[in-house]
Amino acid sequence: MVDTDTFVPDAVAEIGDEIGDANAVIALSGGVDSSVAAALAYEAIGDRLTPVYVDTGLMRKGETDQIRETFDYMDSLRIVDAKDRFLEALGGTTDPEEKREIIGEQFIREFEREAKDADADYLVQGTIYPDRIESEGGIKSHHNVGGLPEIVDFEGIVEPVRDLYKDEVREVARHLGLDELVAERMPFPGPGLAVRIIGEITEEKLEVAREANHVVEEELEEYEPWQALAAVIGKATGVKGDNRVHGWVVSVRSVESRDGMTARAQEIDWDTLQRIQSRITGSHENVARVVYDVTHKPPATIEYE
Repeated sequence: MVDTDTFVPDAVAEIGDEIGDANAVIALSGGVDSSVAAALAYEAIGDRLTPVYVDTGLMRKGETDQIRETFDYMDSLRIVDAKDRFLEALGGTTDPEEKREIIGEQFIREFEREAKDADADYLVQGTIYPDRIESEGGIKSHHNVGGLPEIVDFEGIVEPVRDLYKDEVREVARHLGLDELVAERMPFPGPGLAVRIIGEITEEKLEVAREANHVVEEELEEYEPWQALAAVIGKATGVKGDNRVHGWVVSVRSVESRDGMTARAQEIDWDTLQRIQSRITGSHENVARVVYDVTHKPPATIEYE
C-alpha cells in the first residue's frame, strides 16, 4: 500500500517542479483518479489550475449535474458541452481500438481549446498504473495513454498518480479528506459508454446503455462491487405484448477486485437478477433480453471494449 504521508508531499512537490510558474488545466471526470490529481495539483499551483469537465455525451445518467454539485466550490470549473463533436467523430466506427483512439484525440483537442483560453501550457491527468500496463501491454488503449494522438499542443502532461493502483488512489483520497462520494465512487471508464456498446455508437444504443447502467448501479449497490455495469452487446428476438421484436441484448456484469488487474464475477441472487432484467427490459421498448456475465478477468476484461 502507498505511504500517504510521504506520497502526498512528494507528489505536490513534483507537480510544482514540472509546471513551475505556468498555468495548467486538469482533465476532471468526477472519478476518484482525476479528483485526487486535481486536489494534488491545486495544492501545488493553486489558482493557476483550471479544472475542465468535458461532457462527451457518453457519460452516466446525471453525471454532469453531479459534477456541478460535487465541484461547485471550484470557481474556475469549466463544463464543456462536446456531445455533438464526440458523436460526429465516432460516427460509423465499430472497431474498439479505433473508438478509443478517436475519443483520446477528441479529448485532447477539447483540452487544448480550453488551455488556450486559460493561457495554460500543461495538462494534468488522473492516469493510474493499470491504465499504463494495459495500454503498453497491448491489451487495450486507454484514452489518456495509448489513445493519445502523436501531436499534442502542451508543454507537458503531468500525471501525479501514474504509479498507483486504484485502491492506493482511494487511500490518498481519504488522506486528502475528499468527500466519501468521490473517494469510494465506482470506477467508470474514461471513454464512457462507448466501451459498453459493441459496434457502432448510436443515440438509441446510448439511451439503452445509460438507463441500464443506472439500473445496475442502483440494484447492485448493496453487493458493494468493485465495478458493476451494463453493456449493449447486440440484438436478438423477443416478445413484447403480442408482438415479436428484434431488440437489444443487454449484458449485466458485476465484479470483485483489488486493483482491476484481475477480477472475479460476483454471485448475485436470482431475485436481484430478475428485478434488474425487469427494470431494464421495461425501460426501453426495444430491449429484448438481459443476460448476466459470469466470466472472470482473465480471460475477459472488465469492460467490453
